[in-house]
Amino acid sequence: MKIKDLDFRVYIPNEKINNRVEELAEQITWDFRGKSPVLVGVLNGCFMFLSDLVKEIDLDVEICFTKYSSYQSTESSGKVIELIGFDNVIKGKDVIIVEDIVDTGLTMGHLLKEIQKFSPKSVKVTALLYKPEALKHEAKIDYLGFEIKNKFVVGYGLDYDGFGRNLKDIYILNNNDNPGTTEVG
Repeated sequence: MKIKDLDFRVYIPNEKINNRVEELAEQITWDFRGKSPVLVGVLNGCFMFLSDLVKEIDLDVEICFTKYSSYQSTESSGKVIELIGFDNVIKGKDVIIVEDIVDTGLTMGHLLKEIQKFSPKSVKVTALLYKPEALKHEAKIDYLGFEIKNKFVVGYGLDYDGFGRNLKDIYILNNNDNPGTTEVG
């Protein structure tokens, strides 16, 4: 699969993603039974994950979005820029942050600090992907899809310079640094 100037190959097939999303939704439904949490999607990457996740959660939920940026091309910029902040819908509520990927932890740390300004009742984090080798800032993930190696991935909402978000599978950069394995945690 070629996206712009780079070659990618399937890393996590859609069927495996769907199965894990269903499992995460079941756990969230169980943990929040009798409650109506607010799911806060972190744009742009979360849109596919959040859409599939919320369809499987058997609770009354509210959904809102926030948008922060810390990536340029295939690398973290080291800075977090707020593009769309939180709003009062989360005040005093049980909140579940829905993130596509946690790698350096920079954006997540910033989000968790910002969300406290709205005095939520509780805050949990769900992330589809987590790269522990890339972590530079502490990031507690309560509901995790997959732990992956510190390699660049695209698809299922994740992009390379804005492209590839619409792919149903998750792809990994196809080069000599990424041997032909599809092992994910």
